[in-house]
Amino acid sequence: MITAKETAQRIVAGAVFDYAYKFIRKNPSENIVKLINIGQRFMKGKNAFPEENFDKFRAGIRDPENVWFKYANSVIDEIDPKVIKKLLLALGLGAGVNGTREVRKNREIYKCNIPFLMLLDPTSACNKKCKGCWSAEYGHKSNLTLDEMRSIVDQGTELGTHVYMFTGGEPLVRKNDIITLCRENPNCVFLAYTNATLIDQKFCDAMKSVGNLSLAISIEGTEESNDFRRGEGSYQQSIDAMKLLKKNGLFFGISVCYTSKNIPYVTSDEFIDLMVSQGVRFAFYFNYMPIGHGADLDLLPSPEQRVHMYKWLRQVRNSKTGKPLFFMDFQDDAEFVGGCIAGGRNYFHINSEGDMEPCVFIHYSDSNIRSKTILEGLQSPLFMAYYHNQPFNDNMLRPCPMLENPDCLRKMIAETGAESTDLIRKETAEQLCSKCDRFAMEWAPVADELWKNTKHPSPKTQYYRDTEEAKAEKNNK
Repeated sequence: MITAKETAQRIVAGAVFDYAYKFIRKNPSENIVKLINIGQRFMKGKNAFPEENFDKFRAGIRDPENVWFKYANSVIDEIDPKVIKKLLLALGLGAGVNGTREVRKNREIYKCNIPFLMLLDPTSACNKKCKGCWSAEYGHKSNLTLDEMRSIVDQGTELGTHVYMFTGGEPLVRKNDIITLCRENPNCVFLAYTNATLIDQKFCDAMKSVGNLSLAISIEGTEESNDFRRGEGSYQQSIDAMKLLKKNGLFFGISVCYTSKNIPYVTSDEFIDLMVSQGVRFAFYFNYMPIGHGADLDLLPSPEQRVHMYKWLRQVRNSKTGKPLFFMDFQDDAEFVGGCIAGGRNYFHINSEGDMEPCVFIHYSDSNIRSKTILEGLQSPLFMAYYHNQPFNDNMLRPCPMLENPDCLRKMIAETGAESTDLIRKETAEQLCSKCDRFAMEWAPVADELWKNTKHPSPKTQYYRDTEEAKAEKNNK
């Protein structure tokens, strides 16, 4: 629910956007630099933003070959300005300013993880049966009601959470309800991971009307490598949907699950250049996870492939030699966010039965939204185990308590009594973690060597172990 104060903020921020957008359109390279100069004067002495970053921004804008200058120009030229405005108000003002402040405040008040974003499954229903996807086995009977999703968003925004992502199942089976949530919460930004089969002109019109919804379309390299996992015809359906979204001036990206079989295809210049030409703005990459009894361990990337992914990401994001596309890999970019972000540290997952799971890949829970509030779930034994134990490894190239540190997940499930939430066939923590042991053992020495010989960022992250409470607890032992 948007407050009167937030409404007033949006009016002012919207007017500023309208002026800045028109100003930039007149002469992008020159006028963006002028706005950077104004921003630098405004931020001077506030210690909120490194001074040297302003020089980098100016240098990038003045270089027509800079990847991020090309990216900014393409967004200005191709995205509907009303969509840009509504997305920026939701993401910048709603999530970035108001949300971040509330999240940090509530972490101190409640002494637990409070997330920046939430993932939720509107439905288990899906019209695809992708190889290695657990949701393909769940059937079509499990759903969150619209009122339950409304309650999730209302409770979340009270805590400061202003970003919501829909997974599934195929979330666009519930696209009318998703549009309703977007319309009712203009101060929040929403994203749906989708197989693209349900995107049509009517839905594009609805997306433009709300403005604060983006899509991440599932696609994996070439037609052959994509349809191997996702079924015949899936590749062309995704490409057709991209063309329609681009035609309508909408902001969207792709979701790529990389496996031992498709890495050469999903990292090729041909694939990335095609995605850029189709209007894709961001690319979320996910390491294949061996979830469920039908998991195919042969699809797990090898340590050598993980090294390749790590290095490739840094090349493709280079401002001189990279691609005008925003890339993120939730496994190999953990060093930028201080390791595992699950368990509510930055996000958690609610499945279509209402179970609060620490991660979209870790199907265990001790709380359900139908019997507990969101806050009560975040303070439950399982989520507090995440809070007390993060990071699970000081080597941020080994962030996950399941894939890279399976003994950590074994211990947390055993100590908290959390139960499997698999909707078809329960899977014990031992059954799950045993599928990760070999990868964890083989990856550890490779990751440690890579970590030791690579320069890393220093994210401003405070873990429970750094708090006065934790230090006192340690001293009393």
